[in-house]
Amino acid sequence: MLYHLFYPLHDIISFFNIFRYITFRAAMATITAFLISIILGPIIIKFLTQLKIGENIRKEDSAKLYELHSRKQDTPTMGGILILLAILSAALLWADIFNRYIILVLFSTVWLGITGFIDDYLKHIRKKSKGLTAASKFTSQIILGLVLGIILFLTPQNSTKIDMPFLKDVSLELGIFYILFVIIVLTGSSNAVNLTDGLDGLAIGTVIMVALAFSVLSYVSGNIRFSSYLFIPYIKGSGELTVFCASILGAGLGFLWFNCYPASIFMGDVGSLALGGALGTTALLIKKELLLVIVGGIFVLEALSVILQVVSFRLTKKRIFRIAPLHHHFQFLGWPETKVIVRFWILAALLSLFTIVTLKIR
Repeated sequence: MLYHLFYPLHDIISFFNIFRYITFRAAMATITAFLISIILGPIIIKFLTQLKIGENIRKEDSAKLYELHSRKQDTPTMGGILILLAILSAALLWADIFNRYIILVLFSTVWLGITGFIDDYLKHIRKKSKGLTAASKFTSQIILGLVLGIILFLTPQNSTKIDMPFLKDVSLELGIFYILFVIIVLTGSSNAVNLTDGLDGLAIGTVIMVALAFSVLSYVSGNIRFSSYLFIPYIKGSGELTVFCASILGAGLGFLWFNCYPASIFMGDVGSLALGGALGTTALLIKKELLLVIVGGIFVLEALSVILQVVSFRLTKKRIFRIAPLHHHFQFLGWPETKVIVRFWILAALLSLFTIVTLKIR
């Protein structure tokens, strides 16, 4: 919005030429999203507390897990509303809102945010313990993936090739199967972040690091000089996603202010599903889908731990982990919650750094 409002004035006042630069607008989006989170955070926490929308720790799910997390009972949840408000406000203010990549990523984020909101509403307001059924969640994610996949498949500027990390000028052509690939990426990324959201600050801290890495990847993908130098696909206009990723970064930092141990608020599905979808959509738009597995390695491990646990128990009646997702397994091994969180953050930071380095390892 501000880009369209002020940049046209640069011919009159040269100062407004600064709005042309993605780096400036990305920095301002980070600050804006952070300030919105910090200012609105206490208000939303108080509002959710008054409505008695709090976390419900179910003893019947696991007695030991209940013992470890009983202090979190009734802590305000659905804080993802705060994250979405900050991201959307900052992105709409500082990004080129007519850029097709911004439109698509905002569409995905809002869609999954609404899905998560309905799930949280059913659980915490209507008191339906399970919220949306798994089938309903998957249906929403699949429909979004189908819509986005068809749009990208039918868009002439978009390639249905998958860029291969570490290999120069090597890609895999998917053709019509690209639509299925989009569905898998979106469904996987949104659910993986959702599964990671189990300890204070764990999910949002990891999202922050992924968003930072994607800010860099988006910028170089949308810059013809950098993309040519690094031998990666140049995607005209995708640089604007830097501003969006910066909005996630700022909103994440602001939310972490209240979500760090001991958490004053939790994001709920309205936050985790939306953030996972936002990261997955960004990866698709900048053609870094396979790098998402590396940069989001923590999310991948969390999701795999659940899948392996379920498959192992159904086939052999034995469990691989003491409990899934993975972060709870380490708690059951005796690790304090803060140690699990910080160690996972360290791994997430290293994976984000390595992902950026892969741009030169080709």
